[in-house]
Amino acid sequence: MGFGLIVIGDEILSGRREDKHLRRTIELLGARGLALDWAEYVGDERARITATLRRTFAGEDVVFCTGGIGATPDDHTRQCAAAALGVGLELHPEAREQIALRIAETANGDPVKADLNQPDNQHRFKMGEFPVGARIIPNSYNRIPGFSFADHHFMPGFPVMAWPMMEWVLDQYYPHLFHQAVQVERSFFVFEAPESTLTPLMERVEAAFPGVRVFSLPSVGDPERGEGFGRRHIDLGVKGRGDEVLQAYVMLHEGVREMGYETVEAPVATSLP
Repeated sequence: MGFGLIVIGDEILSGRREDKHLRRTIELLGARGLALDWAEYVGDERARITATLRRTFAGEDVVFCTGGIGATPDDHTRQCAAAALGVGLELHPEAREQIALRIAETANGDPVKADLNQPDNQHRFKMGEFPVGARIIPNSYNRIPGFSFADHHFMPGFPVMAWPMMEWVLDQYYPHLFHQAVQVERSFFVFEAPESTLTPLMERVEAAFPGVRVFSLPSVGDPERGEGFGRRHIDLGVKGRGDEVLQAYVMLHEGVREMGYETVEAPVATSLP
């Protein structure tokens, strides 16, 4: 079981708004000893959203989906989730109760605004129409809930609402997955070395330690990192769980130095998700 993120909205793809969910999701998972395995961005196109959800519902991952659960013409996520599942939409009784409370709170004692039969209020109840069989996700910001179906969790695009809801989901449904193992990452900088020259060594390290992944992050030069880093260099390292990481790091580092390239060790990163 991995963790995935789907961010829905034309405004992200057009650049009108900058996505903040990716970094925050990584942080929320990391604080619980978990890691994000994948992320996707999808525009406000029903066919594409439905196809994406149909594919992810068929998998085993925990999926967080942000955006498109409102009741305006450009909000399609609720309908697409139902279509992907092959079920209908219905007004969830708990969602109706929370939306009714929100209407009363914002009416400020005005009986007309508090009348649930008013067209505006009837329209607000559409935000509580979820796929049949869904569970609600409480919204501590304004009571308008999100919803869950199996291991998919849908929430608004607004960070002030989505992030507390994501935390609630993690703590409510997945505490048994928290901090099951500690991942260690070790790396060093290699100067003026072509990646193609280092690749065979990287492949040998991964073959020798199947539980370890080798990574290579090249740079054409980054003077802000410090003196000497204005030159071409590679952040080369290994990451994984267990004692194999240190052994793999030694094999990788010694192999590079035997090739005659200059190296500088990077800070040790531990307790990663």
